[in-house]
Amino acid sequence: MANYQTLLVDNQDGVTTITLNRPEKRNAMSPQLHREMYDCLTDLKYDKDTRVIVITGAGESFCAGQDLKQYFVEMDSQPERVRDEVREKSRQWRNEMLRKMPQPVIAKINGWVFGGGFTVVTGCDIAIAADDVQFGLSEVNFGHFPGGEVTIVLTEHLQPKHGLYYALTGKTLNAREAERIGLITKAVPRADLDKEVADLANNLKEKAPSALNAVKEAWYYTFYSNPDVAYEISGLISDKAKQAIGGRPGLQQFMRKEYRPGLGSYKVEEKK
Repeated sequence: MANYQTLLVDNQDGVTTITLNRPEKRNAMSPQLHREMYDCLTDLKYDKDTRVIVITGAGESFCAGQDLKQYFVEMDSQPERVRDEVREKSRQWRNEMLRKMPQPVIAKINGWVFGGGFTVVTGCDIAIAADDVQFGLSEVNFGHFPGGEVTIVLTEHLQPKHGLYYALTGKTLNAREAERIGLITKAVPRADLDKEVADLANNLKEKAPSALNAVKEAWYYTFYSNPDVAYEISGLISDKAKQAIGGRPGLQQFMRKEYRPGLGSYKVEEKK
């Protein structure tokens, strides 16, 4: 794994944790961070030692959105090619790449989330937050609106009366409210955050990687499709998943009474 200036990357027993490492800037996303996240996720996509990915933030913040100085003001003076490259990588890693990673991706939300930081949360498959974390769409307070991908992803995740309320008022919401309106998966006491995420990662590690990938593909590809197309996509993904594990070994083990589906995963033996 490469050495990064804005990220810390650590693999422990199949779980790779990516820490946004700009605590002095509340982990605001700079052009360098976007380039490094793009490269890091590209590497992890093909890393067989990574079964689960966790994204978190250094210090007291998860992500405070785009670095207003580096991403907006200073970028305006860069050549068009540079601006386009950074903005495309910024868009791709937070939206397309996180969703298309073969591994499940967990957002471990340890602190403040503002503006563009929402897109990191919504890009991850599962989001667990400490219950005292604050979220905010503050763009309207300085005469702007949640731009880029922020409004786009929020219309997918939130009902209008929830999303518009916070986008129009600029008010913050805590993690319990974020859970209630569907922005995150779960809010837990801060003292339990590490254990909650570790237990979740261990649960996911038990599953067949091909099955986890199939779940993600079926979910995200059918989300944007009409029912007839979604049905065909689901069938193709099912065929690919069966081929990856050599049929239906889980059902065979169940029929032999070797395991019960509600009590854990079947014995995974992926095809080489």
